[in-house]
Amino acid sequence: MTTSNQSKVIGYLPDDTPPWGAMLSLGFQQVLTMFPATVLVAILTKFDVGVTLLASGLGTIIALLVSKRKIPMYYGSSFSYIAVVQTAMTLYANDCYTTANYCEAGVRLVQVGIVGTAIVEILIGLLIMRVGKSALDNVLPPIITGSMAMVIGIALAGAALNMASAHWTIAFITLIATVIFSVYLRGRGLLGMLPILLGAVVGYLVSLVFPGVVNFTPVLDANWVQVPHITFPAFGDPRAWEVFVGIALIAIATVPESTAHLYQMSLYIDSLAAELGRKPVEIKKLIGLNLIADGADDIVVGMLGGCAGTNYGENNSLMAITRNYSVPVLMTAGVMAILLGFIGKLAALVGTIPVAVTGGLAIYLFGVIGMQGAALIQSEKVNLFDPKNLAVGSIILVLGIGGNLGLPNGLFPFQIPVLFPNGIPAIVFAAIVGILINLVFIFFKTPEVRPIE
Repeated sequence: MTTSNQSKVIGYLPDDTPPWGAMLSLGFQQVLTMFPATVLVAILTKFDVGVTLLASGLGTIIALLVSKRKIPMYYGSSFSYIAVVQTAMTLYANDCYTTANYCEAGVRLVQVGIVGTAIVEILIGLLIMRVGKSALDNVLPPIITGSMAMVIGIALAGAALNMASAHWTIAFITLIATVIFSVYLRGRGLLGMLPILLGAVVGYLVSLVFPGVVNFTPVLDANWVQVPHITFPAFGDPRAWEVFVGIALIAIATVPESTAHLYQMSLYIDSLAAELGRKPVEIKKLIGLNLIADGADDIVVGMLGGCAGTNYGENNSLMAITRNYSVPVLMTAGVMAILLGFIGKLAALVGTIPVAVTGGLAIYLFGVIGMQGAALIQSEKVNLFDPKNLAVGSIILVLGIGGNLGLPNGLFPFQIPVLFPNGIPAIVFAAIVGILINLVFIFFKTPEVRPIE
């Protein structure tokens, strides 16, 4: 346990190694915190739960090693990719959303896109290390990244309501319980960090009241120990490049999220270092390395068949509460997640969660993703009285949300051979148009518009 000379200060910096008892208990808390959201994304996108847990743990360990054990982050499934993953599966593996729990054909295609995301993240990380973050901010300013986050969340509204429609009563009880837990348990330790899990438990218990909604047969049939259903990306599929580009572009929205997490963690870690009388760690200077670590995680999950990953804000908050930023603890959590992936009955039990329960959770979660985009625009003090920002943001919103909800299969009818032979997915099209319009404003300077006082 680390202490200062003046007074006892409890806490662990990234390079600290706690005693084994503390390491195991703190590691288990990290797993418990990431579990609900990581598993929920797998359920919503028809990925294998066991592989997703395995890939989450292994990806976290690899990312920590790539970051030279300097950046304490835990990686779980990202909600930002749900819309484009569901679109890809609907287009290229038509029976994905009529089969139960898992869709191998769709997963193998999406894996190609996740590897594409990894490449984009690594290239952006290397670029930042070479030219600095300010150059990237010119190409991807907050009005683009924030608007894209809003599109990603709100474009999923139809999917959330479709799931909820399986049983409206269960869905709305789940939704209300989750909101209550989110609001009234905030700041109450570990419980306050698990509103999604608690809401799911309430929805699940309510589902047991209705005959035939929950089927325990798969749990009884499953083995206790089971090798996760690892799959490899379908690189040879003629549609692979289309999925590669479509999914990889979503990194536009996840890069700012990852960077924000890094800045937040840097403040907490350096504050603890000051209390401990030690030198500041200053991980905020490692933006490029952080994105390369993100890419390393996505390479792992993309190659194994897990959901696209991101470093988890929930786990960051847990570290801030427990004042534990130990990389060895996070590696311990990664090992625990890997072991969980081999428990067959756990994956089967998760598979019994009714669609209506996930629908109730999705109404809240997808809306939160959209609101986080608005929060990003607000926190970066984007001037929305500037016609340039209004043009970029409004066009992204209408093309992305309107296209996803209003066009057949969410596709704009512009065929590009090899890349998008069936048309361009609305979310991808919105990102492309937004970036191109912003580039026009960069090359052809616009009059400066000051905010109205």
